Amino acid sequence: MRTARRISTPALLIGVTALVAGGCGEDSSPSTGDGRMAAVATTTQVADFVREVGGDRVDVDQILQPNSDPHGYEPRPSDVAAIAGADVIVQSGGELDEWLGDVIASSGNDSPTVELIQAVERIDGDGHAGEQHREGAPHAGEREHDHGEDADPHWWQDPRNAIAAVAAIRGALVGADPDGRAVYDANARAYAKRLRRLDRNVAACIDEIPPAQRKLVTTHDALTYYADRYGIEVVGALIPSRSTAAQPSAGDTEDLVDQIESEGVRAIFPESSIDPKLERAVARETGAAVGGALWADTLGPEGSGGATYVESIQSNTAALVDGLTGGERQCRPRA
Repeated sequence: MRTARRISTPALLIGVTALVAGGCGEDSSPSTGDGRMAAVATTTQVADFVREVGGDRVDVDQILQPNSDPHGYEPRPSDVAAIAGADVIVQSGGELDEWLGDVIASSGNDSPTVELIQAVERIDGDGHAGEQHREGAPHAGEREHDHGEDADPHWWQDPRNAIAAVAAIRGALVGADPDGRAVYDANARAYAKRLRRLDRNVAACIDEIPPAQRKLVTTHDALTYYADRYGIEVVGALIPSRSTAAQPSAGDTEDLVDQIESEGVRAIFPESSIDPKLERAVARETGAAVGGALWADTLGPEGSGGATYVESIQSNTAALVDGLTGGERQCRPRA
């Protein structure tokens, strides 16, 4: 499996050093000029969470833009400059944004970094869930946990993990800005309440799908947490990897075609940020439908069906209910 390439070329590092030194001058304070906290978030989902908790008190610099694939991202000098001026750095964690360590080192900033995958319940490389203590989490288990090295990095697809991430973000913002505690506490409580409502309503929507039809085929292995939470069987993926940077072999595709046919999978779901030509080809071969595009690794631009985390889960659920029932049922969960 290929992952995002690390920033390492001497030319880039020299350019970054000059950019950061020139931009910082004698001012050692990383706060924004208008007095707000400066936070850097790696992925679209993480940035959305930080905005919800921080509100107007935090200025969020989002590294990955809507519809961009985090698996193949290469950091830019502007990313290093942003991190050099951050009070708090928030990353998703795992292989998804493992390039961040080099960027932080290049920036010279020692502000707190929060790796959210360490605050959530993780599923390991074999598809097994493990328990991790989480402040404010709505559930807990007695299972052993890993430390994230081989964990599936798509943890946010389970809204309960989003609630745990929000608690970790709240703690980080309070630590960096104690005067804002009341704001961060209130925002985190309100958003967590909304996420709990979303979680309940997603479960109710999935209950509309007959159990025998809850069979999921997607572009790559990005929906395991969602499927595990709501009782959906993951039959397979066109790219049999947690990274879109991997490439399927002819044998992989042939095996998946056989499995789709033998298990009676009703729909194949492409991802919003990837060309669905392979999904269409497999659908023609198997007779399965092509379902609505899912928001997997990234959120979408403003005005799209997945511009926020909540909207992405709502849209995915609606697409799955429609596709897996052949259009017989419709359900979009409220939040």
